[in-house]
Order: sequence, then C-alpha cells, then structure tokens
Amino acid sequence: MNRLLIALCALSLHVHAFKALHAQPTPMEFTLRDAVERAQSQGLTAKASLASRRAARERDRAFAGALLPQLSLVGNLPVYNRSIIPVLQPDGSTVFRPQQQNEAALTMQLAQRLPIIGGDLFVNSSLSRLDVSGERDIRTWQSTPLLIGIRQDLFRPNRQRWDNREQDLRVDIAERAFAESLEEIAITTTNVFFDHYNARVGLDNALTNLAVNDSLYTLNQGRFEVGRIGENDLLQSELALLRARNAVDAASLEHDRTLAALRLTLDLPIGAPVRLLVPVDIPRVIADTAVAVREALRNRAALQELELSEVQADRRISEARFGTGPGASLQASVGFNQTGADAGTVYQDLRQAQRFSLGVQLPVWQWGVRSGQIEAAKAEQSRQELTSRQSREQTAQDAHFAVLQLSLAERLLDVAAKADTVGTKRFDVAKNRYVIGRIGIDNLYQAQTEKDGALQSYLQALRGYWVAYYRLRRLTMYDFEENRPIGTRASVM
Repeated sequence: MNRLLIALCALSLHVHAFKALHAQPTPMEFTLRDAVERAQSQGLTAKASLASRRAARERDRAFAGALLPQLSLVGNLPVYNRSIIPVLQPDGSTVFRPQQQNEAALTMQLAQRLPIIGGDLFVNSSLSRLDVSGERDIRTWQSTPLLIGIRQDLFRPNRQRWDNREQDLRVDIAERAFAESLEEIAITTTNVFFDHYNARVGLDNALTNLAVNDSLYTLNQGRFEVGRIGENDLLQSELALLRARNAVDAASLEHDRTLAALRLTLDLPIGAPVRLLVPVDIPRVIADTAVAVREALRNRAALQELELSEVQADRRISEARFGTGPGASLQASVGFNQTGADAGTVYQDLRQAQRFSLGVQLPVWQWGVRSGQIEAAKAEQSRQELTSRQSREQTAQDAHFAVLQLSLAERLLDVAAKADTVGTKRFDVAKNRYVIGRIGIDNLYQAQTEKDGALQSYLQALRGYWVAYYRLRRLTMYDFEENRPIGTRASVM
C-alpha cells in the first residue's frame, strides 16, 4: 500500500511538472538581423519617423494642391450701416439726413497661380444687393456675371519659383531622412541587442564561476581538514566564492535591465520571454573607400540640406536686390456687369466692364537700406558656402574612415574569437591540474580571470564589428552586400 501511494504521488508530480512545462510560453527568438528588422518595422522610434515622413508628404501634397486652380465663395450677408450722412440739395446746400443701409454680396472666384511669371489669374462672378432707407426707400441690384483678370508684380522676386525649388528639396530631404532614421535605428538596436546578449552571457558565466568556486571551496575544505593546504588558501577560496555570489547578483540585475531596454526598443509585450541567437557568421563586406565617399556625397540627407541652404541664400540675395528697388504692380480685368431694380434684370443687356491699374514704386533715398541688405545677404551666402564645403569634406572623411574601421573591426573579431577559445581551454586545463594538485590556487584564479577577460573582449569585438557594419551603411546610405543605394521602405507596419 505504501509503495502504491508513493507511486501515485510520483505520477501526480510528473503530471504537474509536465503541465507546468508546457504552460510556459514559447520564447520569441531573434537574431540580430531579426531584431533590426522588427525595430525598423514595429518599433516606436520607427513609427515616429514614419509619422514625420507622412507629415512631409502631406505638406507636399498641400503645396502641390495650392498650385492648382482654387475655387472659393466669399460673401457678406449682410453689411448693415445706420448713420447721418450729408445730402447735397438742388440749390447747392448740404443737409444732414439719417439713413439706413443694408448691403449683401456674394462672389464666386476661381484663381490660378502663374508659376512662370509669378502672378495670379482670376475669374469672378458676383451678385450684390443694396437697400437704402431714408426719405425714400431704394433697392438696387448689381451683377458681374463674368470678370477675368490678372494681378502681376513687376521687377520683384518670383516667390513662386523659389518656393518650388525649395519644396522639391524638402521632399527629397524628408525621404532621405526617413531612410537614414531606419539605419540609425539599426545602430541603436545593435547596441541594445548586444547589451542584453552580453548580460545574458555574463550571467551564465557568473553562474558557472559560482558553481566552480563552490565546488573548489568544498574541495579545499576537505583538503584543509586533512592538512594538505594552509588556512590562507582556504580563506582565498572562500573569498572567491563570496565574490562569485556578488557577481551573480550584479549580472542578474544587468540582465533584467537590458531585457527591459530590448523590449522597449522592439516594442515587445511586457513579460514576453525573449531568446537572442548570437550571429556566428558575419557578413564579409568588401568595401572600397572611393565608392563609400562617392555614395555618401550622393545619398546623404545632410548634403541635400546644404543644397537647400544654398538655394535659400540665393533667394535672400534676390529678394534684397529686387524687393527694395524700383518696382511696379499691374492689375487688369475685363468682363460684364449690369445694375437694376430687381434680380431678374441685372443679367439682361450686360455692359462691358474694364479695369486697368499700374502702381509704381520708385525709391529715391533709402539711407543705404537696399545696399546693406544686399551685402548682408552676400555675406550670409559666403558663410553658407564655407559651411557647405566643410560639411562635404567631413562627410567624405567619415565615409572613408568608416570603411577602414569596418576592416579593423573584422580583424579584431578574428583575434578575439581565437583568444576566447584559448582562454576557455586554458582555464579547463588549469582547473583539472588544480584538482589533482599539480598547480596552486593563484594560478587557477589567474586562468579564470584571463578566461573571463577573453570572453568580454570577444563580445566587445563582436559588437564592435556589427556597429561598424551598420555605421558604414548609415554614413554612406549604401548597401555594400547588395551593391546598391539604400532606399526607403515601402511601408512600416
């Protein structure tokens, strides 16, 4: 009976253990490229960058829409005025009489900007009514069924032409900045990925060291009891065990902190298990410094921003030169209108309506205002040219040395990987020799320290290579694996 109860209890424990094992959620596995792809598609930073690009596209759509014909309806319903006005009498005298005036007007206008000359072409149709109450009541209607006109500034900067040039550059900058933000996310994700991977490896290494030091301390206690080692060696072993316990606590905290940062970067649910797969195989990129410099100068958004600044500097010179000098304003219109006592008659027997005006502005003396503005704009243009030259040279240098940095990182990684293998093997040999009493405890702990140092060096070299890889992509906006420029993604989910 006792054996049966024990068997049933054991079976129940196995069933509960099986259920608990299968109730645990499957961890989400990520390689470095998987993590980068998720951060670029579903990360919060990527979504913010996508929103910025969408805003830029909508601004461009609004700008393009403003260049198309604009239809508007304008009205005053009504305009009421009650006042005492002077009234001229037949005998030449003036008498002040009270008057009430009620006016209503409605105008439909179709306007089109003229991109070449910078003026406005408009077509109007309007209807208005005027009611006057005084000594006698008067109601008058007035219509303008059709009025075609143009407004044009002469000898003034063509603002529409400058706006078009700037807007084209702004759209290009927004698209390039979005692509660059994704590459910047790749660098950030790489650092966060290796922060957590290093923390996980560090925790595993700390637990291994704790187990080894615990076994060595137990072994040394037995040796001390039989007099094979001195008390100093036993105390050194106990001190190493205490340090190993503290290292486990610190490594556990660092593991949790980096895991939280990784979840935030990848926008993962809180509490979701994550497993990182170390990238053993690295892309062996063959990058040429000349190609890197050429593509950086061609693809970077910063270079387009410099071109935009140069266009704006040219615009300021043009506005300073023509905006305060001699100028004129032309307005001409032609159409039909009519007036009558009721609305039905104002569209009959239409009369021709014409208007032409030419306003002239000729500065006589400005106390150096115009020349001062021109010289200031030229000085700003000179400063912008120097800044652009410096930025272009800096961009070229960054791309040049990014290629060399990637090549160096690859060599350092190969050496660090070999050193890690040698350090691990040396520690295993030292541990076995210590167990059989062939070496002292100082040599054992030195081998353990060198093994841990080699592991950290390898992890840092692995991180350094991938950061250098993505940094080269970021600085050149060029994919050296596919040998093509890095374009924008079609969409971000």
